[in-house]
Amino acid sequence: MLATLSVRVAPEAERVAIDAALESRASLIVANMLALPPYPMTMVLAREHATLPHEEDLEAVRATAARAAAAGIETQLLRVSTRRPVRAMLELAREREVGLLVFGPDTALLPRWRRWAAARTIRREATCLVWIAPDA
Repeated sequence: MLATLSVRVAPEAERVAIDAALESRASLIVANMLALPPYPMTMVLAREHATLPHEEDLEAVRATAARAAAAGIETQLLRVSTRRPVRAMLELAREREVGLLVFGPDTALLPRWRRWAAARTIRREATCLVWIAPDA
């Protein structure tokens, strides 16, 4: 599973995930975890409209999934909106019995404190092998 937090995937994380999927002949889940804003109207609006286009890098994440599929890997692109994106990522990895979780948000686009907090939670609670993009 290759996961990011509403930003494009770092190139080295994409390479690691695609190479691992090719070597193990496994399918690849590309998960874009979106933080659902805690606004009062969020629950009234449909979830797909709760996140504005400038709040995520959907086209870049789709391009990552397309490159994996072009390499011959069975690929699923999931866009998960939740109030707790890192917890949801870990739950998704457990439910799908993921062998390797590649956490690879582009480090230039995500605040350092957010990468650090997410990486710390992932290291502590993941039930599978983990690869975290450098500088997280």
